[in-house]
Amino acid sequence: MLRRSMLDHLNFELITPTAAIHRKLHGARAKCLQRLVRLDMPVPDTVAISIPSVRAIASGHQPEMARLLDYFGSWPVLSVRSSPMETDWGGPSTILNIGMNRSNEAFFASRLGAGAAAALHLKFIRSYSVDVARLDDEIFDIPDLTVDKALAAYEDETDEAFPQDVETQLYQVLKSSARAWEGTSARLLRMSKGAPEDAGLGLVVQRMAFGMGKGESGAGVIQFVNSESGDAQEVGRYKRQSQGRDALSGAHEDTIFLTRDDRGESLEESQSEVFKELCRLGDVSRTGLREEMQIEFTLEGGNLYILDAVTAPRSARAEVAVVTQLANDGIISREDAVLRIEPRAISELLHQQVTPDAVRDLLANGIAASPGAATGKLVFDSFAAQTAAAQGEACILVRRETSPEDVRGMHAAKGILTERGGANGHAAVIARGLGLPCVAGATGVVINTKARTLTSEDGRVLGEGDVVTLDGTNGQVIAGAVPLIEAGLSGAFRELLSWADDLRDIGVRANADTPEDAEAAGLFEAEGIGLCRTEHMFFGEDRLTVLREAIFAEDAEDRAAALSRLLPMQRADFRDMFRIMAPRPVCLRLFDPPLHEFLPSTRAGIVELADAMDMSAREAQARIDDLSEVNPMLGMRGVRLGLTVPEIYEMQARAIFEAAIEASSQGAAVVPEIMIPLVSAKREVEIVKSRIDAVAADVMSETGERLEYRFGVMVETPRAALRAGDIATHASFLSFGTNDMTQMTYGLSRDDAGRFMSDYVNQGVFAEDPFLALDQDGVGELLALASERGRQVRSKLTLSVCGEHGGDPESIAFCRSLGMDYVSCSPYRVPVARLAAAQLAIRDPLEADDVFEFPEDAGIVPDL
Repeated sequence: MLRRSMLDHLNFELITPTAAIHRKLHGARAKCLQRLVRLDMPVPDTVAISIPSVRAIASGHQPEMARLLDYFGSWPVLSVRSSPMETDWGGPSTILNIGMNRSNEAFFASRLGAGAAAALHLKFIRSYSVDVARLDDEIFDIPDLTVDKALAAYEDETDEAFPQDVETQLYQVLKSSARAWEGTSARLLRMSKGAPEDAGLGLVVQRMAFGMGKGESGAGVIQFVNSESGDAQEVGRYKRQSQGRDALSGAHEDTIFLTRDDRGESLEESQSEVFKELCRLGDVSRTGLREEMQIEFTLEGGNLYILDAVTAPRSARAEVAVVTQLANDGIISREDAVLRIEPRAISELLHQQVTPDAVRDLLANGIAASPGAATGKLVFDSFAAQTAAAQGEACILVRRETSPEDVRGMHAAKGILTERGGANGHAAVIARGLGLPCVAGATGVVINTKARTLTSEDGRVLGEGDVVTLDGTNGQVIAGAVPLIEAGLSGAFRELLSWADDLRDIGVRANADTPEDAEAAGLFEAEGIGLCRTEHMFFGEDRLTVLREAIFAEDAEDRAAALSRLLPMQRADFRDMFRIMAPRPVCLRLFDPPLHEFLPSTRAGIVELADAMDMSAREAQARIDDLSEVNPMLGMRGVRLGLTVPEIYEMQARAIFEAAIEASSQGAAVVPEIMIPLVSAKREVEIVKSRIDAVAADVMSETGERLEYRFGVMVETPRAALRAGDIATHASFLSFGTNDMTQMTYGLSRDDAGRFMSDYVNQGVFAEDPFLALDQDGVGELLALASERGRQVRSKLTLSVCGEHGGDPESIAFCRSLGMDYVSCSPYRVPVARLAAAQLAIRDPLEADDVFEFPEDAGIVPDL
């Protein structure tokens, strides 16, 4: 309990322009009211009670009520409102008309009218009974309820008289509010909104402006922007003979529009001077508070009072429009505008979303693996998805879990739903790259691919062709079609991101696997492609058959012959990507997955392959079995495949070089970046680089054109990170594939971790899912060691992150601290990364000694 001397100092403060009101001491509402007073708005007398004093009241200390009431003179009737440090933390209910008793009712009857005074008294009795005495409101379900009947009902329920003394009423309200804030449910609710566990509450006590009585009386709210679009517009409602926010509680005969409206009466018409004054005060608050505000007002006998103001509620789309306009009007700086937007919130602007007021018939919940929303018919395999797309029908691809075989169907679908998998599994990563909504690991869903049915947790069975809506932003599967909001890539959105680009100090590239992905990367103004997974180009029907021929080839000569048919296809893809991105850089990762991923797993697929290979189904199955591995993700893939089946990398290198020469002849010079995956040893890099250099020499000899390229390594294994100094002798860049590095460092499967990861996070084993936010202590230490050791050998070594962590704001902050040159992420996460990087630069500008300094060494290898 606080000492009385401290309480006397902190107890309460009348809000005046010069009063010592502080947000951290008195809360956000108290500070906002002081700003309104400073702007000369007609705010009723208000007293702020500090956070320490509210805590003391909760513990049973009674402040000097007589001194508090002295601020309000004779016949006080008051309200008490919460004032936490952040308005969105919530707080106890507002209590109005404190002080109403038989004496005050009689006094105000002469001023307001007997009916209004009685209504005010009755309203207080009910709110005090429910919110302070914690009684059930049903005790007042009495025909023709009057003040006398309400007081009798209270006494019958509590066995004591309703308090008539104003000091007692006010103290009990203050104590109830203080204790409600300390309750377990309230604490958990505000913590879910980002409040610290020990967050404090301030309270404000304000003289009532009644809104009821003689003359034009009522209450309303007004704001000056549209909550969905952010466009300038007077929005709100006004209700005669009402208090607080009654006007927003629904249609009522006394509720009227604010502005002229063909549907009925408006405040603008009936009280034009009042409406003009509200608009003037709105402009004053916009300029003075540097924000678009929603103003709560009351009219009492035609006199206007401003009771409160809060930030006007709005969507992410509106928020971008508002802050951009505030900056263009010179009210806030561009830096302030950039800082006001939550980076993750702008993902809403890049995708369709379910409308906030849509009725949701939930079939299942799952992991929100890729944001956005889509409606379509259920399909259960890639062929059905492609068929639906060819017929112009929107479809949702449903799989137990996806594999590379499903990529063609994923391209054709509008959304992806899986029974298994997590936020960084195959379905999630591909969906984010394509900009498709994805719900993974759907709880309680049973998918029967043979019967082509989906059974929800509540037992409903849906078949192919049934319509569902996926909400990938919230991880929900909804039965039927619901209204959707279109993406909002407005001029304001692009303008804000252009300001962010001027401010950030780390590059942002996109992960893009096809020319279509490159177009998306260009749309979101990525600075280049940081990761092109070239194997994704093989999933076209014509290419997949040829690749399978190469995989089934008996010797190197046959394999090279098959791959020669893929060469022009790859060359065309690379040429298009260079052309789309020019003059921005394109980093191409050579073939990475194990070969079995390109072979069929179903009986129908094996028969189809056997027909194409002119062999029996049994022979095809035997060859597939020969290629199977016990642990394929750690088997013959990446550089290991490049060493043992060199024809694949040599074909890809030739396609890249020929495409670069062709694209350069049509415009800006192209300098491709070739990256090899899953490296563990320096010798692997030496061998592959020598072979690629040889291909480059052949292409230059054949074409007579000079060719430049950069060679680098994707650092995914812990050993590659530890031996980065050795590897850097042969590489001009290192790009960290943090998805696989996290798997290998933790020994976790990113496809399966979703099943138990929430339990691990809830129990505090991990602070966050390490596939969503980079583990800075473990994986991050490997990145730091690799960065330091690599740049000790090559001072101008380019460093980057190209895993999905590249789009995570906290992970970007860590990359900046290591002095990385850029991050790369899915195209639809590029805007998030651009904004997050700018905010980091504003809040924490890098100084020369803020990043790792690597000692110069006489043995440094010249940059490649």
